[in-house]
Amino acid sequence: MKKYLPEGKIFNSPENRYYLQSERTMAEAMAQGLTLEGHAVLCDSEHNIIVELPFGKGIIPRSEGAIGIQEGKTKDIALLSRVNKTVCFKVTDIVHEKGEVICRLSRRLAQEECIERYISTLTSGDVIPAKVTHLEPFGCFVDIGCGLPSLIPIDAISVSRITHPNDRFFNGQDIYAVVKSCDEDR
Repeated sequence: MKKYLPEGKIFNSPENRYYLQSERTMAEAMAQGLTLEGHAVLCDSEHNIIVELPFGKGIIPRSEGAIGIQEGKTKDIALLSRVNKTVCFKVTDIVHEKGEVICRLSRRLAQEECIERYISTLTSGDVIPAKVTHLEPFGCFVDIGCGLPSLIPIDAISVSRITHPNDRFFNGQDIYAVVKSCDEDR
């Protein structure tokens, strides 16, 4: 089974670097339906995410930026917060515009695949890799694969009493988490 990891975990892998190197290798990745990662450098005025590529430009249209954006279940801050961070994506098209190679990308498709092939198979007690993305007084938000968020409530962070999740975690920290339960949407 393919491993679905938090965003940023495959960015420096030899396979990811290989597929990002040229238009030809990106076309290979598109044909194989691979999930790749790149560096988001900008979120434009229409909330499209611009991804830096060595040979051109990648664009994740707003509607493809995350699950739930189109339906209004996910707020645009989820896109804006990806600037200067690694994002996962699938290549959906490669076009030439004004002498520039433009790759059309979809983060939503990568997330949907992650849910279908990985998250939906998790059961209570599974130990999974996660990456801390945000700390709040009530708990710790983590990326459990392809940028999909989950919450570790403060009472599940430590066996001893803590006043804030930052007593145990910091943003960007790689951790392992135990699946407590799986609901339909979380």
